[in-house]
Amino acid sequence: MALSEKHKMLTGELYLASDPELQADSAATMAWLARYNAKLGLSQAERNQVLGERLAAVGRGVVVRSPFHCDYGFNISLGDGVFINFNCVILDVVAVSIGDKTQIGPGVQILTADHPRDPGERESGLEFGRPVNIGRNVWIGAGALILPGVTVGDDALIGAGSVVTRDVPAGAKVAGNPARVLD
Repeated sequence: MALSEKHKMLTGELYLASDPELQADSAATMAWLARYNAKLGLSQAERNQVLGERLAAVGRGVVVRSPFHCDYGFNISLGDGVFINFNCVILDVVAVSIGDKTQIGPGVQILTADHPRDPGERESGLEFGRPVNIGRNVWIGAGALILPGVTVGDDALIGAGSVVTRDVPAGAKVAGNPARVLD
């Protein structure tokens, strides 16, 4: 029995995003995002209830400010007290885990989607994902980019506008493009 494109996507294998099942999931997420992003007048508890309809996990006291954007939602887990500021983009073709009390500035992008390096393979439409894991009590400054496959350790700080291409050790402060550990 052949594996579905969705199964391939979720396990980080090469898959076709144009697959009808994935397109249906994407359309459902877009409808959900339109609804969530229009709920600014609701209490945080009511907004979190809507988040819980689509995200894998929503901890206590989570705040996700609109507009918020994601690919699927069902691969995103938010720990207790996570704060995500305006205009966050999470491309969640595979798991994105954000630990308790992590704060994410406006305009941050967390990207799991990746593409083959071989031009022929890329031209075929194949893509894959690499999970992103962000520890607890992390601070990610405005406009930072977290690239596919990155793990950010607990208590780390990522400077505004940084492009994080490699794992960030626990307690480290990183900044720049590419982000480097600061003394």
